[in-house]
Amino acid sequence: MFDAISTYLNHLIYGYYPYLVGTVFLIGSLMRYDHGQFTWKTGSSQMLSSKNMRLASNLFHVGIIVIFFGHLFGMLTPHWMYDRFLDPSTKQLLAIVVGGIAGAMCVVGGAMLLHRRLTNARVKASSSIMDTAILGLIVFQAALGMVTILFSLGHMDGEMMVTLASWAQAIVFFGGGAAYYMEEVSWIYKLHIFVGLTIILLFPFSRLVHVWSVPFGYITRRYQLVRRRG
Repeated sequence: MFDAISTYLNHLIYGYYPYLVGTVFLIGSLMRYDHGQFTWKTGSSQMLSSKNMRLASNLFHVGIIVIFFGHLFGMLTPHWMYDRFLDPSTKQLLAIVVGGIAGAMCVVGGAMLLHRRLTNARVKASSSIMDTAILGLIVFQAALGMVTILFSLGHMDGEMMVTLASWAQAIVFFGGGAAYYMEEVSWIYKLHIFVGLTIILLFPFSRLVHVWSVPFGYITRRYQLVRRRG
């Protein structure tokens, strides 16, 4: 009975839930942009209180950007593309070192921002429940990622990383049978993935939508000439 329930939940959470998340993420973002453009903003509170804001914000954003692209390329790059020059154990060690540093930055910076949002009266008054909840969830997720490093140190053969990457690729590229990869995976990795999926699910309903508006145009635009009055 317990095995049947466990198998059912495994398929529900790691086989079907990701597609529900992806659907809400894409359609929700489009609808938010179409119907709520005035809410499509970062909602910065730096003008309300700038104490330690720059340090906390830089730590948090640099850490989370490194984590995002590390997971994106680490999980979705097929093994055959790098197996000639990078074996799974070396890839895992690289992920632990880079991910550990970025994770620590994200946790520290995020915790500082969360503390500020909860204790500064002016910032708290201008924050919505979702603002606080999504930030707390991201900090919790980053902390979970740090805990997974401790588990990963117990098996440095890279086998778990290959398994998790195979699951992610089966989901994204519609490979089928993705949930089977997760059957023997430790609970800490399962929880980490579940929380990550839930953050993506909540994405369209939070200030995270401003990620879509990264100003890449600033990189290529011409310099503005500012002249003094004669």
